[in-house]
Amino acid sequence: MGLLLRVVVHPANFQDRDGALLVLCRLLPDFPRLQVIWADGGYAGQLVAWVLTALFCTLVIIKRSDDVKGFSVLPRRWAVERTFAWLGGYRRLSKDYEALPRVSEAFIYAAMTHLMLHRLAH
Repeated sequence: MGLLLRVVVHPANFQDRDGALLVLCRLLPDFPRLQVIWADGGYAGQLVAWVLTALFCTLVIIKRSDDVKGFSVLPRRWAVERTFAWLGGYRRLSKDYEALPRVSEAFIYAAMTHLMLHRLAH
């Protein structure tokens, strides 16, 4: 569905694969029944083995096909892009206004809470 369970905001000079470790370590205690995690090609490598051994779940890497030219919809990837679009609709999240990563995380949680409550109300 593209609803966020955990968020970690880190500096831009921090590798995304390292950031994934932070998110997954925070995710494990609250979601022990997690079985499958989808990620794009940037998360391939040692992270796949780490997720299997440490979290006992499967990290599925969604890769672009080399045969396809131009735009193509990738499985599960559209949910991530849609979530980014939802978050971009909130003024405080449209640009990087915050000095502290924790404040950015709090605004992301507030936006996702608003989205979830809006869906429950209908």
